[in-house]
Amino acid sequence: MLTIRKSNDRGLAEHGWLKSRHTFSFAEYYDPQHMGFGPLRVINEDRIAGGTGFDTHPHRDMEIISYVISGGLRHRDSMGNVTVIKPGEVQRMSAGTGVMHSEYNDQDKDETHFFQIWITPEKRGVKPGYGQKSFEKELNSQKLVHVISKGGVNGSIDINQDANVYISRLKKSEDLDFKVPAGRKLWLQLVKGSVQVNGETIQTGDAIAATDISTAAITASEDSEMILFDLPA
Repeated sequence: MLTIRKSNDRGLAEHGWLKSRHTFSFAEYYDPQHMGFGPLRVINEDRIAGGTGFDTHPHRDMEIISYVISGGLRHRDSMGNVTVIKPGEVQRMSAGTGVMHSEYNDQDKDETHFFQIWITPEKRGVKPGYGQKSFEKELNSQKLVHVISKGGVNGSIDINQDANVYISRLKKSEDLDFKVPAGRKLWLQLVKGSVQVNGETIQTGDAIAATDISTAAITASEDSEMILFDLPA
């Protein structure tokens, strides 16, 4: 079964310096029909104005993933990590027993556009951890790139959950058959472009939740980019 989540149906937060679209209930946006998808709890598409950002704040018992589309995201945390996340890079912060961090647009004037994703851990109270890697080379040469997994397989970043995250960039008319293992489900978040998934068409910002399917047959109607989540049912 395929269920489409339209871009404009997502929650919207506008704070002047921040414009954020919430796929699932988050902060002041509450929708009991969209509380998450398995362990996938948050997909926020954030646009941060130049010279602004999120002041230092706490997290715990959450796997937090950031993927930068454009601009640069300056990160600092209580584990001692100080870095800038650039386009094509994926960051994973395991909050575990507790961590403090801040995120700022690394550019003075231009907007930074990124996705922040939260996945609930399979075990609480773990030691906080950090991972960051550029996948830009792979994304420009492979149809499907494995970026997050339990155990860090295929050169991906390790996560404290039985979940896999992939990123795909397809050129117009390219296709991809994404295999969904038995007993699992798929969330496909379209970053940009237009694709057909098993005959259903989605546009920039839309998403598809897929359950009880073995293959997601994806065809790009134009140059497109998407994040795919292989999740336990």
